[in-house]
Amino acid sequence: MADASLRDILDFAMDAAWQAGRITLRYFQTGVAVEQKADESPVTAADRDAETKLRELIATRFPDDGIVGEEHGDKAGTTGRRWIVDPIDGTKSFVHGVPLYGVMVGVEVDGDPAVGVVHFPALNEMICAATGLGCMWNGRAARVSEVSDMKDATVILTDSVHLHGRDEAIARICSRAKLVRGWGDCYGYMLVATGRAEVMLDPVMSVWDCAALAPILREAGGTFTTWSGEATIWGNEAIGTNGALFEDVMALIEG
Repeated sequence: MADASLRDILDFAMDAAWQAGRITLRYFQTGVAVEQKADESPVTAADRDAETKLRELIATRFPDDGIVGEEHGDKAGTTGRRWIVDPIDGTKSFVHGVPLYGVMVGVEVDGDPAVGVVHFPALNEMICAATGLGCMWNGRAARVSEVSDMKDATVILTDSVHLHGRDEAIARICSRAKLVRGWGDCYGYMLVATGRAEVMLDPVMSVWDCAALAPILREAGGTFTTWSGEATIWGNEAIGTNGALFEDVMALIEG
């Protein structure tokens, strides 16, 4: 289906994320065994089984598309489309029984991150977007907030920001914010996309952490960039903003 529309692809991605999410719920809050990968990040049978399901669904519907996944590697494609999936973003939350983990499905079309779906199975929430189709949150339109002053902003950050040489920039940003909270992983970015927060900071990311987020934030009216302001999903770091505060955040990073 090389000629599939973005609407078709988005609808399929939403269903695939939902199906993978059902698999994660079979393991959630069950004491599932946790293994450590080579990079010391955790992985469970839920991660592996959910990604297997995603890849099977994609291979059946779009057999010639490329696939990149966190747990099962890369598959080359020939259509100009590449599916980039993270079966459980927030595995640490997942294994601790915290419901803020997400199933993430992103699609690059000719190098552009054009489709994104983030599904929170334990919260029964889904945020999705595709280029030109807007951003939806559980079936209703989603937009970033209109907050334009850092003194009114809610800033979200992961628990690892202080481990990667970002202390001074983080301190400047947080000192200007109204509220700072540690809702990490994809949940923080979705708070920004749905107008519940204004800034999300992450010093270390992989492409499967980013691919679904970029089109969602973009279509919701926000920004998704590296810490230097480059709009890419391949930068190994990320900042999400509501757009109105993007320049302020960049200035605070630079000091």
